[in-house]
Amino acid sequence: MTAARAVWLNGEMIAGEQATVPLLSHSFSRGSAIFESFGVHESPKGPAVFRMDEHLKRLQRSADLLGMELAYSAEQIAGAVAQTVRANDTGRGLIKVMAYWGEEAVVEMVLDTPLDVAVFSINNGGELHLDDASSISACLSKWRKLHPETVAVEAKAVGNYLSGYLARKDARDRGFDVGFLLSTDGFLAEGSTESVFLVKDGVLLTPPLGRILSGISRMSVLEVAKTVGIPAREETLRAEDLYAADEIFTAHSGVKVHPVARFEERDLAAPGPLTQQLMQLMDDTLNFRDDRFAHFFQYL
Repeated sequence: MTAARAVWLNGEMIAGEQATVPLLSHSFSRGSAIFESFGVHESPKGPAVFRMDEHLKRLQRSADLLGMELAYSAEQIAGAVAQTVRANDTGRGLIKVMAYWGEEAVVEMVLDTPLDVAVFSINNGGELHLDDASSISACLSKWRKLHPETVAVEAKAVGNYLSGYLARKDARDRGFDVGFLLSTDGFLAEGSTESVFLVKDGVLLTPPLGRILSGISRMSVLEVAKTVGIPAREETLRAEDLYAADEIFTAHSGVKVHPVARFEERDLAAPGPLTQQLMQLMDDTLNFRDDRFAHFFQYL
């Protein structure tokens, strides 16, 4: 599948099979790559991308947090996204922007060259199950979220996702779909690739920024909730809040509101009333039936 895909790499459109790096590249061997993933949607006006502006701001923010320099501006990368979507004839799909050091670095830890940039446009299907909002199960992972004083947890960096891999594997080994991570001081953080929301007494609750990635889907759910008058708070939460929640759902690039039907051994309404309301609002938004959130999209 990769070989048949066109990839934008450092200003050129190439065949997917040519989009490679040496095994001793810094970003492969050190985990120093940064990235963004966001959706492509079929709109009445043609292909539209979900909040690309915010994603590219976060890409720059990741670079800044890690002392890196991108070789291309946000405007140039946005143009590359448009080219790549057209080259792959993507309707519904996923954009992945990778920024990385492709040069070999056997022992060198710090490089001072700009990051290479690659843009992928991946059509829905195969490994991707975009918009599948079937209910999921979740557990508390035995692993903890990386401490913000050890790495920049708000950087969307490849190396940061090793903890996400461990949490997902732990969950699957125990018969659950996803695992929620607590911070090292015991507060609820997030899942492997998911922001976590819960509902208690009609109020939408989610952990605050500082210990978690600043999720674009998370931000969008909060914006939608505020617009329609759903009470929502960002506050520190503990494991016991999950056990007492009336509803739980996750938010990520593939599914903006993903209901949780079982948390540990506890069954939940999935979707519950407030989750269902948000699911419908996001579905209307993503299918261009709600003009209140038209600013979520950039048209290619």
